Amino acid sequence: MNADVAVENTSAIALWNDPTAPVSARVDALIDAMTLEEKTAQLFGVWVGASDEGGEVAPHQHEMEEPVDLDALLPTGLGQLTRPFGTVPVDPALGALSLARTQARIAATNRFGIPALAHDECLAGFAAWGATAYPVPLSWGATFDPALVREMAEAIGRDMRSVGVHQGLAPVLDVVRDARWGRVEETIGEDPYLVGTIGTAYVQGLESAGIVATLKHFAGYSASRAGRNLAPTSMGPRERADVLLPPFEMAIREGGARSVMNAYTDTDGIPSAADEALLTGLLRDTWDFDGTVVADYFAIAFLKTLHGVAADWADAAGTALRAGIDVELPNVKTYGAPLTEAVADCRVPEALVDRAVRRVLTQKVALGLLDPDWNPLPAALDAADDDDPSALRGHIDLDGPANRALARTLAEQAIVLLSNDGTLPLDRPRRIALIGPNADEPTAVLGCYSFPQHIGVRHPDTPLGIELPTLRETLAAEFPDAEITYARGTGVDDGDLSGLAEATRLAREADVTLVVLGDRAGLFGRGTSGEGCDVATLALPGAQQQLLDALLDVETPVVTVLLAGRPYALGRGVGESAAIVQSFFPGEEGTRAIAGVLAGRVNPSGRLPVSVPRGPGSQPGTYLGAPLAHASEVSSIDPTPAFAFGHGLSYTRFEWTDLAVEAQEAPTDGEFALSLTVCNTGERSGTEVVQLYLHDPVASVVQPVQRLVGYSRLALEPKQARRLRITIPGDLASFTGRDGRRVVEPGELELRLSASSADPRLTARVTLTGAERHVDHTRRLHATILQEPTT
Repeated sequence: MNADVAVENTSAIALWNDPTAPVSARVDALIDAMTLEEKTAQLFGVWVGASDEGGEVAPHQHEMEEPVDLDALLPTGLGQLTRPFGTVPVDPALGALSLARTQARIAATNRFGIPALAHDECLAGFAAWGATAYPVPLSWGATFDPALVREMAEAIGRDMRSVGVHQGLAPVLDVVRDARWGRVEETIGEDPYLVGTIGTAYVQGLESAGIVATLKHFAGYSASRAGRNLAPTSMGPRERADVLLPPFEMAIREGGARSVMNAYTDTDGIPSAADEALLTGLLRDTWDFDGTVVADYFAIAFLKTLHGVAADWADAAGTALRAGIDVELPNVKTYGAPLTEAVADCRVPEALVDRAVRRVLTQKVALGLLDPDWNPLPAALDAADDDDPSALRGHIDLDGPANRALARTLAEQAIVLLSNDGTLPLDRPRRIALIGPNADEPTAVLGCYSFPQHIGVRHPDTPLGIELPTLRETLAAEFPDAEITYARGTGVDDGDLSGLAEATRLAREADVTLVVLGDRAGLFGRGTSGEGCDVATLALPGAQQQLLDALLDVETPVVTVLLAGRPYALGRGVGESAAIVQSFFPGEEGTRAIAGVLAGRVNPSGRLPVSVPRGPGSQPGTYLGAPLAHASEVSSIDPTPAFAFGHGLSYTRFEWTDLAVEAQEAPTDGEFALSLTVCNTGERSGTEVVQLYLHDPVASVVQPVQRLVGYSRLALEPKQARRLRITIPGDLASFTGRDGRRVVEPGELELRLSASSADPRLTARVTLTGAERHVDHTRRLHATILQEPTT
């Protein structure tokens, strides 16, 4: 169909189009044939929006950039198309046709027939109209289930490929250091091992579907001062090396990520976009990363406008290129004419341009974009036999039953039961009072990078594109015999107290009160959670705490349900709620999952990926703190959380017994082996999460009191037991020593088998012997945990 998207092929194949030739030879031949302008054209993107009529994409006018003239740009080529689906609502099939027609034009207009690489957001699902909205990354962390996250990412990748997208801007591998930061919802948690393992699984899934995964934000974005977005970062090299870098290291080494995005922040005066030691010295020379480094949006221009380390656009371009940024996104600002002129004037070596364009073209060749049989039309449209674009509407479904089932499984596994006095699961209540600003709000389950919250809010007349049942609706389906009365009580952040009287009246008349609190995701102050929505304290937004306190004053049991993007202090709610159910923006199937937990159809198995604070002002602080970061008698501030990292309850009980340690000692290049038995002693099936923490009592530099080094989900039927056999290499005890090198030191260690960072169940005391040993990025990163049935 659509002959106008065909790309002409000649019988004589140039070397760069020959799929039988080595990739390096194809790329070298192409670079040798290109002019400087043609090379720099491969180093920038243009922000576009696909056409809902199936026509070519239209340049997107962003308030930070001047209009782009595609007709003027395309004869020399184009590196990337920015967010064709994530800019305006567009039917997926018509968007795919629009992108294909544009790609055909791009390839036909430049001398070498090189199409653009199309990228889009995929932080919690493909950020396209009508695509599945999965739980946010903080919920991925709560599952402690890398295999499930990998499956989700592969499904996301397949959907992106089906419409012609090549690169996804995910995952976020920033480790939470301060929960006041608005982008906490985009992170996986506060522990680098959890972030690394879950993030690597996501990368593996996306890459297995043929999508280039982009790790962000490299490095230190989440460690900004006071949790403010795009603020300076205060951290020493040891914190950077031992906390913030390991997830990136793991995702590159084990995940095969093919792209990295720089962080906006500066560390000790050096912006990440200008940090050659980071982007080239560490990333490439040490870690052997051979993919592309893409700029976070406008980051190169920010070297001049925000950081003040570049005098003009050419200076910004040269600084970023020298540091190691290959592609300017989202639009051309510095890597176009300013860079070309700077090279011509000998201010920037052309060798730096060649280095970057070689990486870009190597990736395009690997994606098949220069092969003679390349077709801009995605396979999903090949089967269509009608050239009428309007007939394609609805032809591609990005939210099919398999996606929704996967989204529901993720949401169910991510829900964390924080406390329960026996009220849950609800036993056929006659009358339920449903209260709160998120009880009847469809979008309360979505994060800020979901399409409805990120783009859809600017198009209020366009349908959401996906089904988003409210908790009020799913509870009615889950409890068909109960009378459910509803009151909003207050808004998420409006401070309105006028609804408290009605809310408390309904609570008095009910058997149980469900109060549904939390966040509204948005961008740059338009929400209470999300990019640019930082907070001064971790008190519940608006008047939600007053609403909760008023309901707690009523004798009716109160079950507190949270739909949020970050953990909040709950005040009296911690000790006085009958139960607390924590959910971090669980996606389009989230309310069904929550209703299932409340009814007992779903046995909760989520564990906290971030600590829940006891008070609103005890930040910054995570469980991953040195002794001085914890409670002491010499400070009036107690940072002890209300609920610790890794915490989560179940509707059944588990017993941990029979710890055996094969050897109490091992050399620094050796390993320990231990085993234990976990038994479900309750009356229903459930899942336990066994967490392995390492405590190093004496080290040459200050260490966290403990840190996660392994975990395993254990699904058990009633009375069923399994034996876990765990092998722990000495490499897991390594840290950055005084000389800046990673070291394994001899000495005593504690291996704590725990239900959370605050709940050790069994402890093995072991000793590393022999000489101090230095390790590098090739060290062993994991314990081996095998599950065996007991006899």
